[in-house]
Amino acid sequence: MMTNPPTAAPATRSAAAERMRRYRERRRDGLRCLMVELRETEINALIGKKAIARNDQDAIRNALYAHLERTLDE
Repeated sequence: MMTNPPTAAPATRSAAAERMRRYRERRRDGLRCLMVELRETEINALIGKKAIARNDQDAIRNALYAHLERTLDE
């Protein structure tokens, strides 16, 4: 019996399906995604002297992760 190779391109995921995939992956890894509101003074304390990083969400996130590791991993 001869089978024909697939001719159609793989289906792309919808935005909702991709969000759900990432959500399930985070849950499997034991992570939760939370939205946290920070005051400018809290951001300044986390970032320190790096004025450019105050508007960089990745830098703020990394500074918060570093703070949590310092304070919670005792």
